[in-house]
Amino acid sequence: MSTHALQSAFKANKTAFGVWLTAGGVFHARTVAQASPHLSWIVIDCEHGLIPLVPGAAESIAAIHGATPNGGPSAVVRIPATGVSASTSWQIKYALDAGARGVLVPMVSTAEKAREVVSDCRFPPAGRRGFGSPFAHGNWGVSVPEYLATANDNISVMVQIENQEGVENVEHIAAVDGLDVLFIGPYDLSISLGYPTPNPDPHPAVEQAIQKVLQAAYGAGKKWYVEAAIFSIKG
Repeated sequence: MSTHALQSAFKANKTAFGVWLTAGGVFHARTVAQASPHLSWIVIDCEHGLIPLVPGAAESIAAIHGATPNGGPSAVVRIPATGVSASTSWQIKYALDAGARGVLVPMVSTAEKAREVVSDCRFPPAGRRGFGSPFAHGNWGVSVPEYLATANDNISVMVQIENQEGVENVEHIAAVDGLDVLFIGPYDLSISLGYPTPNPDPHPAVEQAIQKVLQAAYGAGKKWYVEAAIFSIKG
């Protein structure tokens, strides 16, 4: 069975180092996955990267999970649609049906949207995810019954706080059951609040907003990370 290094780091309360994959290709994804034994996760960026959700993300997931025989980083997909107004449900379904260990949803600004995201990541009765993929279980190295029995507890759910509304609602978002990580996008957050983008540090007012998100994450027992050149999830 392929390992879920990111979730293992969560359970051990350790910092989880990860990288961003913005260009597609099986060999590229495999090379990144083999780059360091200290990587816990790789985000396949289908929002701003050059990787299509289908079939690019699916091929990258398979390459990452099969790159190291003793278990490597967890493949997480950042879906293309934002959480502001677009429907993210079908894109989450595509990512999970391809075998992703988690999803990252951009621009989540309300607790209602966060609950929708969590529901789309869980099979009933915990959520509303449908079953039918012939690939997800194989990508995890388990049987179909094993996948159905373990998927709800082994999919990491992450949302991005990137605008003023999200900051205003962050305590409610952080309190959503089943949500694992609050991701802070300092560039979009700076733009949303009317300040220059970080160069290299964010504007003091943006830093205050970031600290508010971090405190909300701590208060709710959730993990957090701030977008940077090297990514690490903390909690």
